[in-house]
Amino acid sequence: MLVTLSTTHVPATDLGFLLHKNPARAQQVDVSTGTAHVFYPEADEHRCTAALLLEVDPIGLVRTARAGGDDGALAQYVNDRPYAASSLLAVALGKAFSSARRGVSKERPELVDVALPLEVHIPALSCRGGVEMAHRYFAPLGWRVDATAVPLDETLPDWGESRYVDLRLTGELRLADALNHLYVALPVLDDAKHYWIGTDEIEKLLRAGSGWLATHPERDLITRRYLGHRTALSRRAIERLAEVDDADPEALDDAIAPPLAAAGGPQIADGEDDSADRPVPLALQRHGAVLAALRSAGAQRVIDLGCGAGALLPALLAERAFTEILGVDVSARALEVAARRLRFDRLPERQRARIKLLQSGLTYTDARLRGYDAAVLMEVIEHLDLDRLPALEHAVFGAAAPATVVVTTPNSEYNVRFEGLPAGTFRHRDHRFEWTRAQFAAWAAAVGDRYGYTARLLGVGDDDPDVGTPTQMAVFTRATVTGVAA
Repeated sequence: MLVTLSTTHVPATDLGFLLHKNPARAQQVDVSTGTAHVFYPEADEHRCTAALLLEVDPIGLVRTARAGGDDGALAQYVNDRPYAASSLLAVALGKAFSSARRGVSKERPELVDVALPLEVHIPALSCRGGVEMAHRYFAPLGWRVDATAVPLDETLPDWGESRYVDLRLTGELRLADALNHLYVALPVLDDAKHYWIGTDEIEKLLRAGSGWLATHPERDLITRRYLGHRTALSRRAIERLAEVDDADPEALDDAIAPPLAAAGGPQIADGEDDSADRPVPLALQRHGAVLAALRSAGAQRVIDLGCGAGALLPALLAERAFTEILGVDVSARALEVAARRLRFDRLPERQRARIKLLQSGLTYTDARLRGYDAAVLMEVIEHLDLDRLPALEHAVFGAAAPATVVVTTPNSEYNVRFEGLPAGTFRHRDHRFEWTRAQFAAWAAAVGDRYGYTARLLGVGDDDPDVGTPTQMAVFTRATVTGVAA
């Protein structure tokens, strides 16, 4: 099993410093299933190629299989693919280039974050889905993909194509990103692993997928395949990615396909269900915190401002105390999705009478929004440019003036705890800002002073002693409601 990585960066031999492997000599790295050899077929100022060749030890494979129990020992006799070649190569790549994958280089630190001209060649890559699947995985990551199906037998073309492709990738990327793309791709495209898949695989995937997996159009497919189609593990991983990318957590139920048989790969045992200890997603914790604040305020008529596709609306509708619910968003398309989510056409008449959807901009006053007991701005304000925030404040706190306003927004201090979030970036690509706790507190106090509200600050999610909770929430109460003159 062979993979080569080339660059034409000048001097090209800097590749050796980034990979922590000297081009002047061949090196060996022991792995559990054999030996990984790293050598350089070419290394000069204008072009340098590093090759990783995995030499599999068949006796070691049998020992590994037996360590897995009777089923593992039996697999060598009844399974035509007792091990997954691409998975073995991924483990070897991960160990041989571990420092490079982390983006660490003592000798050339200035090159770590530079996009280099790179070329990757894997002559025989097991790829379930063929050439099309290779394009679906690599093209969104910025690679130019040249993939050719390998025939079963060149002398017998009628036999058709094998499951292998000859893959060549070219592009300008950070070396660490390129290696992590490959590390995840090898078992994903093969759709099999040679070892048991446990909860620790989630962390491996999130680390390797940092900065790209959350927004990849095939995110769910990649996650399922990497985690061996184990539904509970896949759900956890996608929930973690959703927290980072602010994806719609309610859609996760539909995002996970039923368990599929991964050819040659480990399977989840019949009846196994590890959902009991699954952590509650941050988005759902926000829902609970918002509902608790509305209950505490005694609200009956509630507006969900910036409701989007209606993530919160089903939870509001489930609360019988809320006699009138209004979902408001500027996007007509989002409101159509919200209506489908609510199954509006199937709602009982009594339920349908309690909820309405309204298209309206949040930075403009709208007389239809007046007179409600409470308004919710859940993960909304950070999507506005800062110079538009005063207009929203006037429209909500000044013109609509509900008795209670609940606002949630990310706590930027907590971002360092998200392993999948690159330093200095926001949790969502559409965020215009993310505030620290002090900044949010100052904004809440200023809004309260201007419009006659008192603000109570709360946290949502696990409370880290150093950086606080991932989400911060302010519950504004109009001063006249508490008997204090505005």
